[in-house]
Amino acid sequence: MAWFIRFNKPYDVLSQFTDRGSAGSSRQTLSDFIDLPGVYPAGRLDRDSEGLMLLTDDGRLQARIADPRHKMAKTYWAQVEGIPDAAALRALAEGVDLNDGRTRPARARLIDTPPDLWPRNPPIRVRKSVPDSWIELTIREGRNRQVRRMTAAVGHPTLRLIRARIGDWTIDGLAPGQWETLPAPAHPRSGH
Repeated sequence: MAWFIRFNKPYDVLSQFTDRGSAGSSRQTLSDFIDLPGVYPAGRLDRDSEGLMLLTDDGRLQARIADPRHKMAKTYWAQVEGIPDAAALRALAEGVDLNDGRTRPARARLIDTPPDLWPRNPPIRVRKSVPDSWIELTIREGRNRQVRRMTAAVGHPTLRLIRARIGDWTIDGLAPGQWETLPAPAHPRSGH
């Protein structure tokens, strides 16, 4: 049987099954939540980010989901410092100049606090003098820490980052640390 899993990765968990860091490290990995041999993540999610990860034991499916050449859409909810104006949102949508080049066009919009949002442990730092807001950002590339670098480039550093969707798959109904098996798609689409 082929495995295909969606998982809600909690904050401060490495998106791999072993910790290749220092010996005796106590950092949590995927193996603290998922005990299925031969299953691997289809893409990464930074340790300080939360949300949807897809895992499979099918190498071709894993490559299809993870490879930026396939341009599978990934949607993030970013809690940012300040309240981005129309110009900042337009810049995110049109592409932002980063140190490794200009980002591809994206979809960006202000949203209310996502429904059914779980508390983060530890909570984000709150500054009473600086408001915060949420942006929904959909990108079709996967550079290192891209969303965080994009929001910082338009003057709104990310305080909390949650991946909500990959292609047609969402985080809906999964609590942090929860996973479920899904029917493996024959040909995953690029999504929204």
